[in-house]
Amino acid sequence: MSAPDVVTRYFDALSSADVDGVLACVGEAFFNEHTSTLGSSCTGKEAYAGRLPGFLGQFQGLRYEVVESVTEPHPGGGERVAARYRMTGTFDGHSLDIPGVMMFEVADGLIQRRTDFWDSQTFLRQTAAA
Repeated sequence: MSAPDVVTRYFDALSSADVDGVLACVGEAFFNEHTSTLGSSCTGKEAYAGRLPGFLGQFQGLRYEVVESVTEPHPGGGERVAARYRMTGTFDGHSLDIPGVMMFEVADGLIQRRTDFWDSQTFLRQTAAA
């Protein structure tokens, strides 16, 4: 499976709140990096598996739409995929529409690293928590 196909499958699984589907896309040493103030990073598929149900359970109708993506070879092997996305759904009764970018490192058919860039202030404004 190509790197863009793995990333598409990952976003589709997130959008379906399919924890097993998401986990099937990541490697054992998966590094989940968040750059946002409200996000927190974790290392390892097991740690990610422990956090994912809680994250997905906070939203109703969660959807990730890939607006555009770019793929290039990774200097260490595999490929890098940059995906600009829009995350929509409902959080605590508030509609969300949050743009962001995820950078993926894909090797051996699995996501080894994901770095997520999104604006915490946008989330806080849309949920009236700002």
